[in-house]
Amino acid sequence: MFRQWLLAALLAGLVSSIGIGQEAQPAADSKETTAAKPPLATEQFMRVRKDRRGQPLSMDTAIVSYVSADGSKPDVQVDLVGAIHVGDKAYYDELNKLFESYDVVLYELVAKEGDRIPKGGRQGKASGHPIGAMQDGLKTLLDLDHQLDCIDYTKENFVHADMSPDEFAKTMADRGESFMQMFFRLMGAGLAQQGQGGTSDAAILMALFASPAERTHRLKVEFAKQMGAMEGQMEAINGEDGSTIITERNKKAFAVLDRELKAGKKKIAVFYGAGHLPDMEERLLKDFQLKRNGQKWLTAWSLIKPEPKAKEPDSKK
Repeated sequence: MFRQWLLAALLAGLVSSIGIGQEAQPAADSKETTAAKPPLATEQFMRVRKDRRGQPLSMDTAIVSYVSADGSKPDVQVDLVGAIHVGDKAYYDELNKLFESYDVVLYELVAKEGDRIPKGGRQGKASGHPIGAMQDGLKTLLDLDHQLDCIDYTKENFVHADMSPDEFAKTMADRGESFMQMFFRLMGAGLAQQGQGGTSDAAILMALFASPAERTHRLKVEFAKQMGAMEGQMEAINGEDGSTIITERNKKAFAVLDRELKAGKKKIAVFYGAGHLPDMEERLLKDFQLKRNGQKWLTAWSLIKPEPKAKEPDSKK
């Protein structure tokens, strides 16, 4: 049960949260590929990269490019840019540089229209929202940085593409949803998948009680292993009729995408939690008549075991 709680916290807080918006209330391998699109059920927008011995090297998020399927939208390119809301500082630095190349970056933030995260982030302020608090806790536990504190949302090409807190709360109420309901769905899905391998309670407990020099690395590796179960967990959140947290927010984001395309923007990034992207891809293929045109990966978490620090020489000698 301990493993299921951590898995629920990880997925709710990292890949499909109310995002980077706590305001709401109620890598090394970067080669592009152009392989044919596999069935949606096998899509991956997040992976754990391993070496030949099976040892984890990194947890990566995808950038997938889409272009017109029938030539009716020449020069249009829409990129789905997967995000994890806590990650290595170098990951966010690379994203900041990448975003400069787009006409517009549509970003995830449950916030009032016009609200903007100041440059430099929250300046030490902790989130008051349960999911935001989870993200802050995981940031500390895994010695990572928070997306809000590293991504520069003040850039002129950044455009808000998410619900307001009032819209979010009303939609959840109209659908009879709650965060506790989502959390317990995740736990139930984790229990159903327990026999399929992955991380055990014992492995996480052993990591928690490891020496300070080992603890952070071992926890990052164990948490990263759970990403293989992400697809099933996202299905658990969504259910048969979709959900506010994924499908309804994706509808809002893509209404903004449609507006920006009609305004003449050609190169657009949609910067959202990786758990949103399978549904977003389906919308791009069906509603926008786009097709996949390439994919590359960015390292979000390095999982390489750090070298032990050399002991300082004894000054008394």
